[in-house]
Amino acid sequence: MGGDWYFDGMAERYRRRIYGGIKGRIRLAILRDDLDEVLPADGTRLTILDAGGGQGQMAIRLAEQGHAVTLAEPSAEMLDYARADVRAAGLEDRVRLVERPIQGLAGVVEERFDLVLCHAVMEWMAEPRTAIDPLLARVRPGGHLSLMVYNARAMTFQSLLRGDFDKIRAGIEGSTRKKRFTPISPLDPGAVADWLAAAGLEIVVASGVRCFHDYMPRESRERAALEDVLEMERRFSREEPYRSLGRYVHYLCRRP
Repeated sequence: MGGDWYFDGMAERYRRRIYGGIKGRIRLAILRDDLDEVLPADGTRLTILDAGGGQGQMAIRLAEQGHAVTLAEPSAEMLDYARADVRAAGLEDRVRLVERPIQGLAGVVEERFDLVLCHAVMEWMAEPRTAIDPLLARVRPGGHLSLMVYNARAMTFQSLLRGDFDKIRAGIEGSTRKKRFTPISPLDPGAVADWLAAAGLEIVVASGVRCFHDYMPRESRERAALEDVLEMERRFSREEPYRSLGRYVHYLCRRP
């Protein structure tokens, strides 16, 4: 198996395809709903680590709420976009940028944080399980870990709907490398939940991200109003069986 996948050379395309349309809107809406469960409503300032934070969409939103955010990202090109957006928002005093992968945080980012984010990162790693320990090391006791992973079950279900049975027989993992924006290591949410439990973390919230949007026929997606899609995605994100079919699954966990 090859190494971890970074987004150098693809940052502009990533920005346009992921956050330039409805997919990014849905992702941010569900994550914001979930994080509101643990973000203080009284204005208390948290320390937050966004590990693999990409171009900083979530980090900037949290900094705008008054929190102190460290954004760690291994891709220099992605970090350049984050730097420009942080500067444009006037948040240089609240957002620290660090060019490091999760496995390279030790020795550079030593403190523990009230909240650690890791969104859509582990599936781009050759060995996703190895991310859990370095992430946990950065969560203070009583703090929270927000972990969103690409759902292998959703890939299988979509292949079933399309009648791509040969793809399933060949193995989903072996077929994912054909598209540049399809992760190299899609994850079974059940296995991820087991990893979190083994690490001593309590799952506070579990949600599906894009539970139905990606399965909609193209004509239905084009006809549907954005606000209606967002309303329905938010409505069913925590309800089974829809949650388990989300393109991503988000676990918000507490460290005792």
